[in-house]
Amino acid sequence: MKHATQTPAPPTEGGRREGVPASRAGSGHRAPARRGSPGQWAAWAFLVPVVVYLLAFYVYPLYRNVDLSLRNYTVRSFVQGDAPFTGFANYAKVFADSTFAPALWHTVVFTVVSLAFQFTIGLALAVFFSRNFRLSATLRALFLVPWLLPLIVSSSTWSWMLNSESGVVNAVLAAVGIDPVNWLTSPDWSLWSVTIANIWIGIPFNLVVLYSGLQAIPSHIYEAAALDGATGWQRFWRVTFPLLRPVSAITLLLGLVYTLKVFDIIWIMTKGGPSDASTTLATWSYRLGFGNLLPSFGPGAAVGNLLIVIALVFGLVYIRTQRRQGAA
Repeated sequence: MKHATQTPAPPTEGGRREGVPASRAGSGHRAPARRGSPGQWAAWAFLVPVVVYLLAFYVYPLYRNVDLSLRNYTVRSFVQGDAPFTGFANYAKVFADSTFAPALWHTVVFTVVSLAFQFTIGLALAVFFSRNFRLSATLRALFLVPWLLPLIVSSSTWSWMLNSESGVVNAVLAAVGIDPVNWLTSPDWSLWSVTIANIWIGIPFNLVVLYSGLQAIPSHIYEAAALDGATGWQRFWRVTFPLLRPVSAITLLLGLVYTLKVFDIIWIMTKGGPSDASTTLATWSYRLGFGNLLPSFGPGAAVGNLLIVIALVFGLVYIRTQRRQGAA
């Protein structure tokens, strides 16, 4: 009995043979999702809260701050919304103010010194706690207390400790024969006092982030370095520090942004005094906008925008550095 042979149908236009289902012919490609499909609507539904949050708490306040800096706002015009447009007059006023140069210098000193000590001490503590020993978790948790306390509590505690007459720091100095220091009321010491308090508050953040970075470094790398005869310092400098560089970069960037905007610590402890000796751009911006009976909304907003620009510049530098390292 002869078996009938089936001759395959010739391909039609488009390359698909007749008799072959379209689903099989295009089985290698996934059909694109149709517009208005349930999946797309669900994705947009999840994005809506994020977009609303960004618009309400980031975009609109930034827009209002820029608008304040470009107009001559008074209390009346702030309420009625009829402030005249002045362009960059508020920025020129800020740059010409005698407070600008000292405030900028104090901001630089406060930020650089705080970051240097916070990062160094935090890294040293992270390396110390990376070794497993008894009570390691308990001690590490205790170091988080300054970070968990409200800033008003920490600042008030440091104000009491550094009080010239009844502070515990001067009491300790008197016990060892050193004359008391006017920590908060002396122009020579007020900036260093608020810097010390800010360092103490920022160490736990550096400790937590850097400790997490250390835990991500494989242990076999240290074992290989030890077999090669590397000392403890060589293992840290040649292994730990290079591998911790990405985490260190983001830690310093976040610390920089946070330190630039520090206001409450300085305001509670010294209010920027005495004689503007501890005034930074953040405290000056607040004092211009809210610290006087006749507030200067425009100049205060201009100073705030300068802080935003500084933080943005360092953020862009960080992103560009990361891209170069990724390309390399």
